[in-house]
Amino acid sequence: MPHLHMEYTANLPQLNAEVALMRLNNALVLSGQFGAELDVKSRAVKLETFRVGTGIGERGFVHVKLALLSGRSVEIKKQLSASLLAVIQDLGPWPAEVSVQLCVEILDIDREPYAKALIGQ
Repeated sequence: MPHLHMEYTANLPQLNAEVALMRLNNALVLSGQFGAELDVKSRAVKLETFRVGTGIGERGFVHVKLALLSGRSVEIKKQLSASLLAVIQDLGPWPAEVSVQLCVEILDIDREPYAKALIGQ
């Protein structure tokens, strides 16, 4: 735990997903909210088919969802959200011709039924 999902639109060609995930993972580890660094799991999905609003202008987005075991305070969640948003803001440069929305969503995973197993090292 935690699980980080990053979705981004294909019209952001300069976005390096591997670099983004490493920076996001580092921000989570540095937050001190999680155990070992190997507890942080992240993935990125490039969206080829997407739509932002109804306008005709070129638009895109980066949306980060962070799923955490329940029980953290709103203040901690706000701190995590702000630190992840700062990371994705720093991933530019962003294409001048694209209006880009950057967002972070924090989700609670019900702690009681959550199960995890580690196989190997």
